[in-house]
Amino acid sequence: MNINRNTIFKNFSWLKDKNKFFIISADYDGLICASFLHHYLGWTLVGYYNMENIWISQKGLNNKKELIWVDLNIVPELGKSVGGQIANLDNNLPKGLSSSCNLNIINNVTYKNFKNKFPFSTLIFLLWLYNVKVKSTLMSKLFILHSDSSWVKIQRYNKNVNDWINLLSDYNWKDLLHNIDSINYEKAIDQKLYPYLMNIGASTGFSKLKSKHLNIQTRECRFNPDWDEDLILNLFELFSQFLDWDCPEVPTICSRINGEKNIIKLDVVLKQGLNSFILKNKVFSYAITSPSNLKYTIFNKLK
Repeated sequence: MNINRNTIFKNFSWLKDKNKFFIISADYDGLICASFLHHYLGWTLVGYYNMENIWISQKGLNNKKELIWVDLNIVPELGKSVGGQIANLDNNLPKGLSSSCNLNIINNVTYKNFKNKFPFSTLIFLLWLYNVKVKSTLMSKLFILHSDSSWVKIQRYNKNVNDWINLLSDYNWKDLLHNIDSINYEKAIDQKLYPYLMNIGASTGFSKLKSKHLNIQTRECRFNPDWDEDLILNLFELFSQFLDWDCPEVPTICSRINGEKNIIKLDVVLKQGLNSFILKNKVFSYAITSPSNLKYTIFNKLK
C-alpha cells in the first residue's frame, strides 16, 4: 500500500490553494512550516496556538472561517488542519477531523498501535506532499530534521521510519536521510546547529529523546508570542539564510484567547466514547500523546 499525493489533494483540495490564512503551533516546528508555506504557497501567517491559548491578528479574525491550522488538529467542523498527532480512538472520528489532513488518520494509526505513528514532523510531510527537494547542504538538512526531533527518530525507530518511507514513496528520501545515523551527524547537530539556536534563544528546553551515538539530548523551542517576537524573527532569518525560503511577515497580534489545557486517562474517555466526551466537554482540540493519555483544550468563550 502507498499513500497517494493525488488522493490527498482530492480529499483536501484547500492544500492546493494559494494565499490562504493560517495559524501555527507556537514552537520551532510551527515556524519552519510557516516559512515553507509562505515561500511555496504564499500563505499568510495570522496567529499562533500553543494548545492552551490562541494569539491572533486582525487579519486572522477577519478571516476566521477560512483559517487553516498547521501542525495542529482542531475539532470544530469549520476548521481545516494539517498535522501529525494521533487522534484515533475507534472508528468514530469526530466530524471536525474529516477536514484534518493527518497521516495517522489516513493510515489508521490509533492508540492501540501507537508505535506505528508517523515518525517525522509536519514539515517533512509537507516536503513529501509538494515534492519539494531540500537544498543539498548540511546546514539545510540540520534545520529541516531538527523539526520534531526527526533526526533522532530516524536513528531510534528505524523500522517504523522505513515502513513510512515505503508508504510515502515517490520522494528523494535517500538524500534527505543519508548519514543521519552517524557520529558525524550528531557532532554537526551539537557543534553547528545548536550554537545557532542557542545564540538567538531558540532552545527553551529538552525533549525526552537522546541520540544513538553521543547520547545528545535533543533541544526544543517553544515561544510565547506576547514577548518572543525577536526569537520568531531570528528563526525566520535563519530559515531564509540556510533554506533560501522567503521570510513570512510576523503577524501583529490583536487578541489572545485564553483556554484551559487538561489531561485525562484514555480509559476514562473510552468508557464514555470519544464523541460523547468531546461534546460534553466542548473540546476544541486534542491529541493522544501516549498509549494511555489524552490531552485536550477547551475554551469557555470562543466565538
